[in-house]
Amino acid sequence: MTFPAFTPEIEASVAAVRADVARLHGELVRNSLVVWTGGNISGRVRLSDDGRADLFIIKPSGVSYDDLAPENMILCDLDGHVIPGSAGSDRSPSSDTAAHAYVYRHMPEVGGVVHTHSTFAVAWAARGEEIPCVITAMADEFGGPIPIGPFAIIGDDSIGRRIVDTLTGHRSRAVLMQNHGPFTIGTDAKDAVKAAVMVEDVARTVHYAREAGPLIPIPQEAIDSLYDRYQNVYGQSSDARR
Repeated sequence: MTFPAFTPEIEASVAAVRADVARLHGELVRNSLVVWTGGNISGRVRLSDDGRADLFIIKPSGVSYDDLAPENMILCDLDGHVIPGSAGSDRSPSSDTAAHAYVYRHMPEVGGVVHTHSTFAVAWAARGEEIPCVITAMADEFGGPIPIGPFAIIGDDSIGRRIVDTLTGHRSRAVLMQNHGPFTIGTDAKDAVKAAVMVEDVARTVHYAREAGPLIPIPQEAIDSLYDRYQNVYGQSSDARR
């Protein structure tokens, strides 16, 4: 059952985000971005009148990806508290819930957050290195390098604070948290998953390129041009992007 204070519009929005977030976790597995039960996706509940609500859906903690379903996704408020009486509320939410909640509270444009332990992105994070913008796909998708966020211990909103601090004013939709791994943001959960897939792809490519020889940076004016074209011209709409 849903929380009795919810209107039919909120209930419908919650159900839609539950379904999306549950389904999208399969993309993390298909793209080899997670192992065992690690990683998580969340999605903000949006409403037609103001475009957003003070709620989000996130993966339960420690549940096999094969067992994830809309009914065991967890509904939280923007303080990271589980909504009592909602479907899945008998489970513990992801250990990253406080970090996701902090991002939603402080970045109202964000509609989805993803965290993975993808191999090559984590390797850059373990070295505390940003991924330099040396391929056009990075310029297109991230508008420059993928930055490093400072080390933070999991369990409270410390990671969320550092995500927001690092990405505020930055074009990148991804951050590599030092000694931890990538977090990505998007307009919705699907957009954030796309960013997570792209992070691992460029992390792998740039790693191999650096192993083979010196990297060739892309001039800033070219990065700006590529980013503007991809974000505002390519495919004529965000739904038509690669």
